[in-house]
Amino acid sequence: MKNKQQKIGIILTNLGTPDTATASAVSRYLWQFLTDPRVVDLPRWKWFPLLKGVILPRRSKKVAQKYQSIWTEQGSPLLEISKQQQTKLQQYLIQQDINAVVELAMTYGNPSMEKAVQNLLDQQVDQLIVLPLFPQYSSSTTGAVLDAFADVLKHKRNIPSFKFIHSYHLDEHYINALANSIKERMKSDEFLVFSFHGIPLRYENNGDYYREHCKQTVIAIVDKLGLTENQWALSFQSRFGKEEWIQPYTDVLIETINQQQAVQKIAVICPGFASDCLETLEEIEVENREIFLNNGGISFQYIPALNDSKDHIEMLGRLILSQLES
Repeated sequence: MKNKQQKIGIILTNLGTPDTATASAVSRYLWQFLTDPRVVDLPRWKWFPLLKGVILPRRSKKVAQKYQSIWTEQGSPLLEISKQQQTKLQQYLIQQDINAVVELAMTYGNPSMEKAVQNLLDQQVDQLIVLPLFPQYSSSTTGAVLDAFADVLKHKRNIPSFKFIHSYHLDEHYINALANSIKERMKSDEFLVFSFHGIPLRYENNGDYYREHCKQTVIAIVDKLGLTENQWALSFQSRFGKEEWIQPYTDVLIETINQQQAVQKIAVICPGFASDCLETLEEIEVENREIFLNNGGISFQYIPALNDSKDHIEMLGRLILSQLES
């Protein structure tokens, strides 16, 4: 391991969240998110007027209502959980006798990557480690974090050495943490659905290997749990727009699984989400629960993200330690 007296700056990064659960705040957030060519790669002259003139006016109010349904007294669940992860990871590294400062950054919204990097530079760290909280690599998530980090560095002269954690979809401690969470919550008569955020099929055809990472994660968990083929399924959620996304779609799977496989009890876990957020707390826990129960299902359980659990914090800490040892 490198000299423990070195000061290590860690940037813990997630996707982002609106500042408030209002239509105007959601509109600002979605504009930043949906104008990133990593997310939507349509020509600007075609996409921007459509987004500003049609999509945002129609969607912002609806999305804001969904955020309002999960908003807490502390604000955004994603941001609050991320702050807890930041604090606990800092504590873990201190316990490991590592001189580290953990900053939180969002690819879109606040706190920004610019602020996180500057805070660490102001503290004169000797090395930066960027940890995107996306276990499975995708150009639309991890790639966007890399872009945001590089954009900030473009304007800096005093750049320390840095490392960027590309993915951890097969990390032993990540797989164990998910397997343990499933063991604690899943009932013996439940069918297990692994739901990941989707990407347009076109992105995969252009070289994005996200789906393969998702499959590898699921197979590793299934092997750890000893599940048979008829006890689980893999699907993808949160599609947007009219073009085809990678399949099977979570909502379609959940709608038809009782008729096709006589499944009446399911548990859903979302291994690609490091923190619970709109896509898990509202889309899965509320919308897809309703879909399943309205189509013959008897019971539906959402297994929470790893969030700030002890297993998760230790896993993230070990990822950081492995970078210092390499």
